[in-house]
Parts: sequence; C-alpha cells; structure tokens
Amino acid sequence: MNFSNQVVVIGGGPAGLMAAQVLTDAGEQVHLYDAMPSIGRKFLLAGKGGLNLTHSEGADAFAGRYGARRSVIEALINDFDPQALRTWAQGLGIETFVGSSGRVFPKDMKAAPLLRAWLQRLRHPASGQGVQFHMRHRWTGWTADGALAFDTPQGPVEVKARAVVLALGGGSWARLGSNGAWVPLLAARGVAVAPLLPANCGFDVQGGWTEHFASRFAGQPFKSVAIAFTSAMGAHFARKGEFVATASGVEGSLVYAASSLLRDEIIRTGSATFQLDLLPDMPLERVVAEVAHPRGSRSLSSHLKSRLHIDGIKAAILHERLSKEAFNDPAQLAAAIKALPITLQAARPIDEAISSAGGVLFEVLKPDLMLEDVPGVFCAGEMLDWEAPTGGYLLQASFASGWRAGHGAVAFLHK
Repeated sequence: MNFSNQVVVIGGGPAGLMAAQVLTDAGEQVHLYDAMPSIGRKFLLAGKGGLNLTHSEGADAFAGRYGARRSVIEALINDFDPQALRTWAQGLGIETFVGSSGRVFPKDMKAAPLLRAWLQRLRHPASGQGVQFHMRHRWTGWTADGALAFDTPQGPVEVKARAVVLALGGGSWARLGSNGAWVPLLAARGVAVAPLLPANCGFDVQGGWTEHFASRFAGQPFKSVAIAFTSAMGAHFARKGEFVATASGVEGSLVYAASSLLRDEIIRTGSATFQLDLLPDMPLERVVAEVAHPRGSRSLSSHLKSRLHIDGIKAAILHERLSKEAFNDPAQLAAAIKALPITLQAARPIDEAISSAGGVLFEVLKPDLMLEDVPGVFCAGEMLDWEAPTGGYLLQASFASGWRAGHGAVAFLHK
C-alpha cells in the first residue's frame, strides 16, 4: 500500500505525542505510526508507582541534571519548562502537585487518566482534523525513492511524507517498544549515533555475592546509607539515600543517581568501586568509640546491634566483604562501617535499565532538531544523545524535545 503527502510522527511516547499535538494545533493532519498495539506503553509503566512528570527545583539546578548535554537540553526546556508542562496538564483536566521531595505528580498519581485525556484531545481537537493513529506499524527505514517503509500485519506499507518526526525511544524496555532498532536505519543514512548504553541502571558486583548473602538478602534495601565515588577522571559523587541488593549486585535510587559515572568508569577501566557508608549521620570517631566499647560476654553481632543499630543486611554486608580477621579488628571494622568498598564489574543489560544514554548526536541536528543531512526529518525524545536521572527529568526533556521538533516541523512545512 502507498500513501502520499502525509505529515508523519513515528513513535507514540511523550515526545511523539507532543510533536503530534504541536502539528495538529498548527492545522496539520498528522498520521502517527507505532509498532506496538497501543499508545504510550512505556509512559504507562513509568506511572506505575506514581507518574513523576517533572521537578520543581530551580532552573540552574534542573539544567545541571543533564550533565554533558546541559546546554542543549536547557535550551529545549527554556521553550517548554516545568511550569509550562504543569499548565499543559491542567489544560487536559489533570491537576498536579509538588511532593515533599520537590517532584511533581498528577493529584491522583496515575498516568492513565492523563494519557486518556491527551489522546482524546489529539483525536478530537477543538478545530481541524484529529491525529490518525496507525498501530502495529513497525518502521523499517526508507525505500529507494525516499518513502517511509513499514511492516504491518497486513503486509508492507509505504508512505511519502512531507515532514517526519522520529520519536522512537532509546534502547531500554524492548517489550514496550524501545528497542533501538532504528539505530542501523539512521546509520545507513549517514546519521551519527552514539552507542546506546544503559542509564539509571543496576550493576553486578565483582565476583558476585556469596550464595548465602544472595539467597537471604536479594531484594532487601540498604536504608539511610550514603555512597561516595570518584572516577579516574576526577568526577565525584556523594549522596545519602537508599538502594537494594539484587541476586548479583545492586540497584535502586541511590545507585541510579550515580549510574552514569559508574557505567563510564567500568567502560574505561573495567571496574568501578564506590564507598558505602552504613552510618552517614555518625562521625568516624564515634563509630570507632562504639565499636571499641567493652562488650563483655555479648557477641560482636549483638554489640553492633545494640551500640550502632547495625543488623540485618547492614551486618550481612560487613560479613560478606570483610575477612574474619578484619571483622574482629575494631579499627578495621569501624573504617569499613564508614567506607566499605563495593566493586562493580558490569552494568546490567540495557533492556533492564530505566532509560538509556547515547543516541542521535546533537551535532548532526539543527536547533529545531531537524537532521542536517536529511531535510524534513526531525528527531525527539530519548533517541537523542542525552541522559538524566529519575525525578521527572527524563519526562520533562522528552516533552520539551517533542515540543521543539513539532514546531520545527511546522516551520519546515510552512516555509
């Protein structure tokens, strides 16, 4: 089947839907194609524990969350900032609030009502034609004459497009549609793409846990701890929080926050070692004093529990990582409680990661996110070369890039 002169968005996540909205609001008839049976599957999963839309912190701190890509992402967010995002949600009938951590959520915490209201607006805009959704259409590249090619259950489909916004996601959560299959398709057109890597991910510890530790403590959290890490390049991370032991290593919010530094260190040197502080609110001097306090007939484990409240997984990790001699030496034990080295040997596979790093380089994009060498083709969302921590930063940048790409496509169509 062949179709001509369409305005096309490929990808039904936040970036693609936002680009489709901008184009529709400008009076364009938009055709949105997606490989999955329904729209927004990863977006809905992101809202399982509460949809963290954005963050309320100041603009400078917010922009700093994007690391090496701060300048380009900051420019996108200046066009569609956290307040604009909240106002947009309100326009869909979704009120938002700022949580105690500064994160912004819908009042009912859920993703589904927002997605339903958004799709209703896209299908039935106040004026003009609604977005036409084409599901189970897997983009396979371009034909020899420049048409977009799709595989569908009904067979191949070719579409001649006047403008295209690609919003194909990164490389994590393949079962929800983000599988990175677009990378070779763009590379074949000469588009420079940084390798997709896991971001906000867990890690395997070097040598693995013992069977005893893994069987008893996998899935249990380290609460009220801190980790510190300094890379070979001099980048430093230090923060309090919590994370979880897995069967093979570590994951969770505190680990995710440091994951880009840890991942890059492993790529450069083969491993990364962070220091785990089991008692971040207690100075070393006091820990030394409490460990050395006479314990009489009590076991050392009972002593640690009563004097320092170290038991459960915190006691277990000390047994796991210290020799018997070190565990029974007060000075070495106290030092380990405050700075226990945990060496990581590999990031978990990208498909397990919350998000991905890498993607289409901004250096091959114009400011409106159109590919320099492929006129009329724009890129948005997680398929661009940026990464960010969890906390609303991923969604904010995805929405903002869809906004920019949508406006770029409108300008291209009307020039």
